[in-house]
Amino acid sequence: MTADILHAGFDGLKFTVQTDIPAELRRELASAKHYAKDTHSDCIVKYGDVALSVTHKGARGFTCHTGDHGAVWLFQDPEDPIPNNPNITVDFRAFGLATGGLEGAEKHFRECMEAFAIPYVETQLRVARADFAVDILAPWFEPNRSALVVPPKTKITEYTGVDETATVASGARVTGLRAGAVANRQLAIYDKRAEVLQTNKMGWLTIWNAAREKLDKPPLDLTDREASQVWRFELRLGSRQLRTRYEMRNWKDVRDMIGDAFTDALGRIRYTIPTLDSNRARWPAHELWVLVVRAIKDRIYFYQSGVEPSDVIFANRIAKQRELDAQIAGLFVTRAAISYVTGDEFGDFLEQHVQTIERFVSEHKSPVAERISKARARYRLE
Repeated sequence: MTADILHAGFDGLKFTVQTDIPAELRRELASAKHYAKDTHSDCIVKYGDVALSVTHKGARGFTCHTGDHGAVWLFQDPEDPIPNNPNITVDFRAFGLATGGLEGAEKHFRECMEAFAIPYVETQLRVARADFAVDILAPWFEPNRSALVVPPKTKITEYTGVDETATVASGARVTGLRAGAVANRQLAIYDKRAEVLQTNKMGWLTIWNAAREKLDKPPLDLTDREASQVWRFELRLGSRQLRTRYEMRNWKDVRDMIGDAFTDALGRIRYTIPTLDSNRARWPAHELWVLVVRAIKDRIYFYQSGVEPSDVIFANRIAKQRELDAQIAGLFVTRAAISYVTGDEFGDFLEQHVQTIERFVSEHKSPVAERISKARARYRLE
């Protein structure tokens, strides 16, 4: 059956920045937000070449955006911060990523931070989410929940409308599947044509028709569903993948390793053709999934380092072990010094002091197994 790829590229990217906005920017935002509330419309504030639209939203902060090709900017109010919330969140818009890619997003971020006069260093950046989307013209296709092969305990949702998340009702046309969690790893397959029509985001039709023109094919007529049904396969990675498994923090990390993270995810989730074989791992990949995998890998080739998560985790664990060993050694030396232990006596002192430490551990109010479990969860180096 015929199927054409109409678009493939990054569709979402979210960063947080742990730095306060300057007092002057805070005053500008507060004034603009007040105006937006009074007029029930966005207030546009110019910073050089950057136009920042300030909305009335955000009870204890400021919600702004820099247009459909920019990003949504969420600023904490430094005079009324929300505990444990990031100071700044930057959520890049899909159209900007579709036309400018990661390079365009980074350029926009740096230009805005400079225009807003917000001080920051690379170590204050954190990657929160990254999405990659592939749009395929395939009117004959309909998602099948049983065709998804995913890791054990992965939640799968089947829905029949753009905004629905309930299990599909009997007899309804399936318009999408969603497997996994946004904070970790998620695959969404859904009717992108229906979403475009519902949200009136016709920019996607322009992108699709540009691809059609390159294929020497006529433009799509969205009024004819049988000839214009576009399905989106969207792979989403959250902080547990980007920060915990791959240790991605700043723009350089994203450029170096985002491809590795998506390649790893493609090896854990598959859309297949179900067979009678009881071993789902042997089910053949669906022809659309073959196209999706090829499209993603072709476009993330230059964003790979070949580093495995286990390599990063092992290196971090060894580094933390050395750090703690050095601290323990320093403490023992200090303890020996205040006990008038000489250098020649230090080895015996270490052996004898182990019993003292064991006693302190056993006398603690919490069992040692519980304390080890909490420490392991805190460092998450495995």
